[in-house]
Amino acid sequence: MIWARNLKLSTKLGVAALMLGALATSGNAQNAYRGKFTLTAETHWGGATLPAGDYTFTLPSSNAPYTLYVRGQEVGAIIMAATANQGVVSERPQLNLVDTADGYAVQTFEAPELGVTFIYLAPTQKHLGRKEARQKTVPQTASTSQVRENKTSIAVHTTGR
Repeated sequence: MIWARNLKLSTKLGVAALMLGALATSGNAQNAYRGKFTLTAETHWGGATLPAGDYTFTLPSSNAPYTLYVRGQEVGAIIMAATANQGVVSERPQLNLVDTADGYAVQTFEAPELGVTFIYLAPTQKHLGRKEARQKTVPQTASTSQVRENKTSIAVHTTGR
């Protein structure tokens, strides 16, 4: 009887030691990607609405599912990318926003250090009415930034991996 009690106690102590070791290891795990950005207007991102302000973010893993943890002074959000492309358009990390009927929404997040562009579901873009479209025609020689006047980019400052 005593040996059974000692075996049970040893097993419990062994399991507790393993759990503590696992917690200590996970606490030291580094994030795959992290940084900060500033929103100048209320912005929709995935299912979250973020007010204007300064934010930090962490991406725990560079593997799917791509879950981004965003924190600001007033709000925190967990945002999942709808998909990701292995390729980046820009040379610097940035959030690409689109002007929608409800305000701004994040459409993509380009992370050149990871070689990935994260794509998020965004409401449809605001389309100009017929009268506005005629008045706001852009000449053929216009730059891309003029043609895409309902899109904007926000610089992201990364703090490494």
